Amino acid sequence: MRAVGIILAGGKSERLSELTRSRATSALPVGSCYRAIDFPLSNMTNSGIQKVAIITQYNSRSLHDHLSSSKWWDLGSKQGGMFVFSPYQSGENSMWFRGTADCIFQNLTYLRRSNEPYVVISSGDCVYKMDYNEIIAYHERKNADITIAYRQVPDNDDIRQYGVMELDAAERLTDLEEKPLEPQSDLASIGVYVISRPLLIELVETIVSEGRHDLVRDLLSRYRKRLRIYGYRYDGYWRNLGSVHSYFDCNMDFLRRDIRNDFMVQSPYIKTKPKDEPPAKFNNMAHITNCLVGSGAILNGSAHRAVIFRRVYTGEHSHVSNAILMEGTYIGNNCVVEHAILDKDVILHNGSRIIGTPESPAVVTKGMEVRG
Repeated sequence: MRAVGIILAGGKSERLSELTRSRATSALPVGSCYRAIDFPLSNMTNSGIQKVAIITQYNSRSLHDHLSSSKWWDLGSKQGGMFVFSPYQSGENSMWFRGTADCIFQNLTYLRRSNEPYVVISSGDCVYKMDYNEIIAYHERKNADITIAYRQVPDNDDIRQYGVMELDAAERLTDLEEKPLEPQSDLASIGVYVISRPLLIELVETIVSEGRHDLVRDLLSRYRKRLRIYGYRYDGYWRNLGSVHSYFDCNMDFLRRDIRNDFMVQSPYIKTKPKDEPPAKFNNMAHITNCLVGSGAILNGSAHRAVIFRRVYTGEHSHVSNAILMEGTYIGNNCVVEHAILDKDVILHNGSRIIGTPESPAVVTKGMEVRG
């Protein structure tokens, strides 16, 4: 093994509103059967990284439940494994993680006890498929101290929500600004970094001793002139789940055959913790077009362009379109759901209507009952 992995899965997003009230962003359901954490975690193991640390903090219960067994991601070997780290009290420390650099600092034992030359760091709330061996090879060719994966942001995406990079002709970083008000380029970091293990230990110890705790602001931006930091261009599919709109769009993307096949059909696959449910059941009155339907669902009404998770029930003469129905959702008879996200265990009584817009999907909170 040439690298160990670190997945930063402890943050929350205020822009996700009710969707992260009771779960971490990395635990968000995606594509009818996945959680967001499945994508970076599968990328690690598909790239041959057999030792992965997942650092959690905010609303981590459901995430810990999902990660209860490492075997689903092929991380059960004696040589490696999956390590889930959360804040804890000790004689030396009783604080929560104060930032992305501090959470690594408080778990430096993981790095010190490893022997691999490199560390691959990824955020836990992005949907993408990457072979990390390619970015490691690029890192070595450039003789870089740190390599940051980036993408060119399309015009319809708000680059002000990302870390904006400026690179010279040799792809060396000249500037990096987190969520700038006036971006100076259209190149955004996608939250994937490669760095040598000894250098990461040294840098994290240094900045935390100075009272600095953020990986981007206090390490990457601050050391951009002192260290050889390069950008690695990534042109594949990538979505950050940082807002309700981006989360909705990401799930709708899975209705496209090319994107769905990339994750589900083309090897190496994205792995997840399986749930043993019977196949979905489509009764006589069901009319389903362009939908992803999870196991255990029972559908009686019509559904068009919908991502439907496991154990969802829709009643007779109900109509669902451009919607995400999470696990355990119950929709009664004669209901209408359009441009909406129904969180887990939502109940719509007969005749209920939930209608949002393409620009602002309606969100119904987990466990809520709606009466028509």
